[in-house]
This record gives sequence, C-alpha cells and structure tokens, in this order.
Amino acid sequence: MGSIFEPPAYAELAVTTNFSFLRGASHPGEMVGQAAELGLHAIGIADRNTLAGVVRGHAEAKRRAAAGEPGIRFLPGVRLVTEEGFEVVAYPMDRAAYGRLCRLLTLGNRRSEKGQCRFDFSELLAASEGQMLIAVPPERLGEDDPFLGHVRQLAAEAPGRVTLAGSHRRRGDERRRLGRLAAWGERLGAPLVAVSDALYHHPDRRPLQDIVACIREGCTLAAAGYRLEANAERHLRPAAEMARLFADHPEALARTIEIAETCSFSLDELTYEYPDEPVPPGFTAQGYLTDQVMKRAQWRYPDGIPEQIVNTIQDELRLIEKMNYARYFLTLFDIVEFARKRGILCQGRGSAANSVVCYCLGITAVDPTEIRLLFARFISENRAEPPDIDVDFEHERREEVIQYLYDRYGRDRAAICATVIHYRPRSAIREVGKVLGLPPDITGVMADTVWGSWGKDLPDAHIRQAGLDPDNPRIRQALELAHALIGFPRHLSQHVGGFVLTRGRLDETVPVGNAAMADRTFIEWDKDDIDVLGLMKVDVLALGMLSCLRRGVDFLARDYGHDYPTLADLPRADEATYAMLARADSVGVFQVESRAQMSMLPRLKPREFYDLVVQVAIVRPGPIQGDMVHPYLRRRQGIEPVEYPSPHPDHGPANELESVLKRTYGVPLFQEHAMQIAITAAGFEPHEADGLRRAMATFRHNGQIVNFRTKFVEGMVTRGYPRDFTERCFKQIEGFSTYGFPESHAASFALLVYASAWMKCRHPDVFLAAILNSQPMGFYQPAQLVRDARAHGVEVRGVDVNASDWDCTLEPALEPPPPGVPRRFAVRLGLRQVSGVPQAAMHRLVALRGNGYASIEGLQAALALPRNALERLAEADAFRSLDLDRRAALWAVRTLEGTSARKAALRTDGDRRAHLLDTPMPLFAFHADDGLFRAEPAVALPALAASEHVAEDYAATGLSLKGHPVAFFRTRLARIGAIPARDHHDGSRVANNARVTVAGLVLTRQRPGTARGTVFLTLEDETGIANVIVWRDVFEANRATAMGARFLAVRGRVQRQGLVVHLLAEQFRDLSSALRDLRTGGLRLPPETTDFGAPEDRRIYRSRDFH
Repeated sequence: MGSIFEPPAYAELAVTTNFSFLRGASHPGEMVGQAAELGLHAIGIADRNTLAGVVRGHAEAKRRAAAGEPGIRFLPGVRLVTEEGFEVVAYPMDRAAYGRLCRLLTLGNRRSEKGQCRFDFSELLAASEGQMLIAVPPERLGEDDPFLGHVRQLAAEAPGRVTLAGSHRRRGDERRRLGRLAAWGERLGAPLVAVSDALYHHPDRRPLQDIVACIREGCTLAAAGYRLEANAERHLRPAAEMARLFADHPEALARTIEIAETCSFSLDELTYEYPDEPVPPGFTAQGYLTDQVMKRAQWRYPDGIPEQIVNTIQDELRLIEKMNYARYFLTLFDIVEFARKRGILCQGRGSAANSVVCYCLGITAVDPTEIRLLFARFISENRAEPPDIDVDFEHERREEVIQYLYDRYGRDRAAICATVIHYRPRSAIREVGKVLGLPPDITGVMADTVWGSWGKDLPDAHIRQAGLDPDNPRIRQALELAHALIGFPRHLSQHVGGFVLTRGRLDETVPVGNAAMADRTFIEWDKDDIDVLGLMKVDVLALGMLSCLRRGVDFLARDYGHDYPTLADLPRADEATYAMLARADSVGVFQVESRAQMSMLPRLKPREFYDLVVQVAIVRPGPIQGDMVHPYLRRRQGIEPVEYPSPHPDHGPANELESVLKRTYGVPLFQEHAMQIAITAAGFEPHEADGLRRAMATFRHNGQIVNFRTKFVEGMVTRGYPRDFTERCFKQIEGFSTYGFPESHAASFALLVYASAWMKCRHPDVFLAAILNSQPMGFYQPAQLVRDARAHGVEVRGVDVNASDWDCTLEPALEPPPPGVPRRFAVRLGLRQVSGVPQAAMHRLVALRGNGYASIEGLQAALALPRNALERLAEADAFRSLDLDRRAALWAVRTLEGTSARKAALRTDGDRRAHLLDTPMPLFAFHADDGLFRAEPAVALPALAASEHVAEDYAATGLSLKGHPVAFFRTRLARIGAIPARDHHDGSRVANNARVTVAGLVLTRQRPGTARGTVFLTLEDETGIANVIVWRDVFEANRATAMGARFLAVRGRVQRQGLVVHLLAEQFRDLSSALRDLRTGGLRLPPETTDFGAPEDRRIYRSRDFH
C-alpha cells in the first residue's frame, strides 16, 4: 500500500484535440506528451465524431516509450454527438467494440455532406455494446432536461458501463453543481467520473482556443460573448490538483482508473489482411503470381529469358512468399491490366522498379538490365512493413481506375487515404485578422508577404516591407496568434490516390466518409497514420504527362499513320532527341523543363538513356548538398580522373567499388549507391543497408542516421579503405538525408523524359496539341508552349467557332514544307483555351456545326447558348471565319438582347410558339441565312489597336498569336536601357560579366528549399527568355517587387558558362501597371519609379510560382 501522502492515480478521459476541427487548441501529440509529463496514469483522446487524431496520440505514446521518456497508456476514443445534441465519450473495451464504433461513425459520415456526421440516439444505443460510455452533461442541466432521460436509457442498455462526466470549471457554484451531478448519476445508474474536459494541453493556449472558436462561429472576438469559454481552465491537470478539486468525490477519481483498466483495446490490435479477389478459383495467391510472372516474362523477353533474370525472379518470388505479399502484387497486376484493356497509359515508379517481378507483370516499365537492381531497396524480410508501389495513370482517366476499385471491392472494403489540410501562413493570418477585426486590406497585405501557399512563418522584416509596423499591438497580437495557428488541421481531404483495400470490412478498422468529389469516399487517416499501424495501401496516382503522351500517340496514329501501341514502341536512342536535350531545348519536356534542369542539360550533355536517369536525379537536394554534382560533371568531362579506392587485398577485390559506381564515374548519386556501398565496402547485411536507407529518409525528423556512422566508417576502415575517403562517403550519404533520389525512381521518370523529348523533337506539332489538351501541367503556361512550338516551325491557328473542336486538333498545312523538312500539320487551338465557356455547350457547338455557321444569329438560333458564353467566344476573337473581329462580334452578340426580350414577352403572354426560339425548326437550325435573322443596321465600329487585340487575347485565352505584350513597349524600354532578352544570350553583343537591363513578363518564380533563400525568375519578352538569379540579400531588399511584379525590368550582371546564361540581379523595376495601357491602346514610358500601383486585372499575365 502506498503512502497516505501520495495523490491518487488519475486518468484523463475527456480530451478534445485540434482534430475536433476548430474546437480543440492542441495537437494530439501535445496532449499525450503533457499528460505523460504530468505523471497521469492514462490519457484518452476523444474528438467530436471522429477518430482522425487518435493515431497521432498513439504514435506519441509509443515514441515516448521507445525513447525512454516518461511514458503513458493511451486510449483511443470518440466524443459522440447525436442529432439530438446528446454527448457521450466512448472508449471501446475490445476489438469488436472498436469495429462497432467505426461503423457508427461511417454510417453518420456516409449519409452526410463531407465534414458532417449525423446519427441519432437510437443508433448510438445500437452500437453501445462493448463500449465504456461517459455521458457529458450540458452547461445548464435541470430535472426535466432530455439529457437525463437519454442517460437513463443508455444505462439500462449498457449496465455498469455508463458514467456521468463531472468537470471542475472553477466557478462559484462548482461544489453544489458536482454534488447534484453525483446524485443524478447514482439515481440513473451512471456514477460520477472526474474529467478535465480539456480543450488544450496548457493554459497558454486559451487565446488560440478563443480564435478557433470564433472562426467556427463566424464572428469576431469582440462579438463572441458567451460563445467563448469563461476562463482558461480547460487544460490538463496533474492528479494532485484533480484530487483537490474533487475532494468531495474521491470515488470519481478512482473511477477513471477503473475505466482505463477495463478498456484494454489498443490500436496495435488492428491487424491487416489483404483481399483475395485477384486470385482465380483453383489457385493459391502465390501459385497464381508465379504463373503470371513466368508467362509475362516470356512476353518481356521474346527471344528467351536471360538466366540472370530467371534467377532473380525466383529469389524475389521466394521472398514475396515468405512475407505473404503475393495478393498485393496481384492487386497491382489486376489494376494495370484493367488500365491497359481500357487503353489507359500507366507506369509504376519508385522502388518497385527494383523488382523484376513488377517489370514482368507490367507494373513498371524499366528494363532491369538497364539499371542496377537492389531488391532490398523494395522489400526486406527484416522490415515489418509492406512494399510501396506507386502507379501513375493518365490524369484525365484515372477516375475510371478509381471507380473500378470501388466496384471490385465495394465501398465497405475500399477507400482512399485522407490528407490533412493544415493552416498555412496565408490562411492563418487571414482568419486571425478577421477574428480580431483587422481591416481586410491589412490582413491581405500581411498575407501577400508569404511566398506561395506553403510558407512557414511571418517574419517581422517582411511585415515592415509591406508598410506595416509589427510592433503595433494589434498587428503583434495577430502575428503571434497566426504563428500559433500555423500547422493546425483545418479539415480532412482525400489523398491524391492512396487506396486502402481490405479483406474484411474496412469500416470496422477506420471510419469512412464522403469526399467533396462525387462518388469518392476516404478514410479518416492519412498515409503517415496507416504507416504507423502497418496498413497496406495501393497508390493510384495521376500524371499529366501520361495524358499528354497518350494524346500524342493517338495523334500520330490518326494523322500520321504511325502506330505506337505502348511507349516502349517509340524509336529508341534517337540522336536528334538527345542533341535537342543537350541544347536545353526542353520546354514542356517531362521533369527537365525547370530552370535548374535546363542549366544542367548543356553541362551533362545526355547521349543515352542512363544519362537521363542521372539527369533526373542529379538536380535534387541530396546530390547537391552532398557535393556530388561537380565531381560527377568534372569526371564525366574528363577534367578530373575517375578513382575507385580499394580495400586491403585480404578483404576483397580491388575493383569492388568500381562494380557499384562505374556508371556514375565513382560518385554515389542514388540511394541504391549508398546501400550498395554499405553492403560491398562496409560489411552491412542487406537488411542493415535497408535500415540505413530508412534512416536517410527520416533524418530530417529524428536524425537516426548518426547511429550508422560508426559501423559504416569503421567497417570500411577495417577493410582497408582510407579514413578520409570513408568520411567523405558518409558525408555524401548524409546529403541524401535531405532528398536522395532512388535510381529506380529516376529510371521510371527517365522513360517519360525520353518519350516526351522524342515527341517534341520529331513531331513538335503533335507535342503542342497533346500538351495543350492536357493542361494544366508542368512549368509553363499555354502562351509559352505555343511560343516555343512556333519557334520550332509549327503553324498555330486561332480559336474559331467554325474550325475548332473542344480540344486542339491538327489540320493540313497550307503550304508544303521546305526541302528536307518533314511534313507537319498546323495546330488549331481548341475551344478549351477560351476562359469561362461551358464544356458541354462547346461540344454541342461542334456537334451541330455541319458545314459551318454563317452568322452569330444563326449559331445562336441553333444552340441557344447563354449570352455570357457567346461573349466569351467573341472576346476570344473566335468569329473570324464569319468575317467579324472581336469588337464586331461583341456588337453582334449584344444585338441579340432584343431577341431575348421578345422571347421573354412571348413567355409572359403564354404563347405556345415561344419554345421555337429555343429549339428552332430544322430548316433554320444550321447555316442560318443572315437576312432571316439580322434586324440591326450595320454600324461602322472603330478598329481595335494591335496592342488591344493582344491584351484581349491574353485575357480571353491566356495567349496571343498576334504579338507579344512586351513588343509594344520596346521603344519605351530602350529609353531605360533595356535590351531584348535575345541579345544578352549573344556573346558577340554582350560580354560575360557585363551589366545589362532586361525586361519581360514574369513566367515563373522558384525558391528551392536547398537554395538558401536564392530565388530564380524567368522573364519573357518578344525575343526570348531571360533566366534571372536573385541572391538572398537582393531578394530580401526587393521582396515585394520580386514576388508581386508581373512585368519586370531587372538590371544585373550577365553570367555565361557555355550555353548556360544567367542574369545576376542587382536592381528591379516594377512595370506591371503599364500593362493596362495595352487595353487602351495608349502606350507610354512609365515614370522613373518602381511603384506604379496595382494593375486593373490581376488575372492576366499571371506567373507560375514554385517553392
């Protein structure tokens, strides 16, 4: 028996975290950590009608136990709130009860809109078996309150398992109130249990809880009144304080321990079973997998399966059988076979490309003979976790695959993982500012200081640059509360494609709910949660480039008569394609169109497929921070000798590392290299090397890679390697910890690099049409893609109601190509390029076009389009085939208002003939004669200036075939010393290190995480591109201009290295406001200032910003 001075034990059983969205003000991990530090016996997390946060609490409890920190028992629970408003905290006593709880929440989720959960008290009663239930009384409770009746019913249904929550709020009548609750509880068969009913782990979080409450209620802090908590008492408390507060009811504290001990269920009990469906009758999963792999191996190797491949297949199949993963591989095989039968391009990537089994089954497309296989990178028998296979599908057809999975497995056994949407700086400061009553323009200015939507903070310096004082009390309060809110969950959304499939009911493992998208359901846990619990997921991802390539091969078959059934059938090792890439002519090409990749291409000069594998991987944080890029390039170019240090002759052959690193000139570039060096040179077992890989992947979170340092370094030294070399090797491996690219993943992407580059090189017309039809994707907007294609000799024709389909199409060129130039088609821009037109209406326009529309009136008579759709087409200059420019077309559209008025009048009179105006007779439905419909006299309209046409083109379609906006400013720009972008690339015109000024539209902004604050801008004028490097100090001094300008003049020094040319920025000038002059036809030189105010239309000339 313990000392009488020891406080009684206490378990906290009513905790609300921030996964009760906009109610709790602490993370689950913070709650568990605080409870452990307070020495509580146990803690249960029970969020409002959700289990979304319990895995995070469970993970923190396990982490603390593994780390030797003060531990605590964790209980997963739910605060159930019925439609009648009755609240009860439920903790399942066993696995079956947990399953019933999940099904209740799923029932409530599936019948409700996303984010809602509706069930009634009777449904709660039906799920109460095996639950410990703590009824939570309302703030004000009287004898006739329905709550007491519900407690009586619940206690009768679950005798001995229902208690009544009593929390001490430090108000004047607490002793009397708790006494009444205890009396009611005894009378109803629901004895009192002590709870803190905590909303946050520490009293310091009270101000933030007020903020989230106001966001939830949609009110300001000043107007919140009684919607806020009365004090800061809803936090976790130590057992001694709870004992003092409940001195009159010691049994209420003891009851918390009884409940905690009764609820033995743990999330560790959630064992995973993979479904059996892909296995035909008469086969075991392993037998069927073996059968299919060997059959498909013959398909992959029609000239005979190499002996090495046969041996590798057998080794892989043995390990797959041992780990019981056969059904997982068969599921992936089933999915890709469905896609292929539907003509949907797909390709596996990631570590799966290390598997010959995946290659034979068609899950991956990388021939294992082209890369060094390391199966332990994919599956390890010492790693108690499932393999991770990502399969990309055409982004516009992935929904077919998703619905196939739902149909095959059922909604009760298949769902997508969740993604937790968090508050980021922009959203945090906007919401906090609104609650605090700050003017919208103030919060907008503060929000605009954040780079992109994924910034991490709101530094005072940025606030000052925006013209605000961060020391102002109201601004300071807003900033501090916004900082606290950053990282809080806002709501759940669906993962990009991670499916969880189960043999039994999935909704007995985790609640399932409706997504915002129709016919989608997703679970309440994200990918990190299911990793913690060891659940297996199948990644069904979308990739825009696959859509582009599918459209491209369809164009080649239809218009050129070239049949390429798969990407593997495209011509390989095309010299012209590699030469194009070596010139960094890669706009639109998958993975190598970014600024950094374009800078690397002329230096690496790819000549074969493996060079593309390296190209994809080398421009990544891992190789850069590990100082691998420059040694690799110097050795590849013959500037530096290739060396392979050797072990002592007693410990291995002199060339053992050469076999690992020969293809990369002795420089480790991939995760597989690090693992293979550990195995070959440091004496690691394969499973230990996989542990090293995992440590590299998690270094940023827990730094476990240092645990491998001694074994790695001393293992190599013991075998005779020089210590300085081993130290450098490990330093490079640490560089991978930031972002080391797997060779297998790079190889999968390299296939798409080559395919897209080949199509761009050999058929630029096809590539343009295909990539425009696959937007949005990639770094560049349609204007730049069209400009690049025209520079490659592609004729591009504008949108037209009598020629355009919804998609861009190929049309015969009017003139034959010059001698020696391949035949090409012209690209007709599709109606999809017109902003704001309804797709269904445009498909109808095409379907009913026949031999063409003769007038706008006739078109409208045939289609009865909404007026705004007609105006959008007119604004896009899409009536040229009717001999109408945009101004004349807009005038004609607006003359139709009289017809609309007459129609309305007919409807008002109830005239039975009114419907004829909506559905014209067949005689008039097509090719309507102008004379039948025109009632307005001809009007001589003033012609639009060329600059106005260009501006309106950009506003309507995002591009112009009539000119470039910057061209209209060229004479004016010359007065401030700005040269055409083309000139600074020309060494005969501009010397290296010369100072020049270049002006253009801002196409892209990039701020890579590894660039230490350096920003990369891409400017475009009528002559070409300027690549601008903005060092951190220059960027911070010009932050607002560099982030916000859309038309920008930059002065700096030209840096030229071979074909790579950069402009190192020193000064900026924001010319954005001048863009409005394009629409008035009046161009002028902006005044000598960098502050020209905000442009009228912020949609036009928008950049794509990456961070």
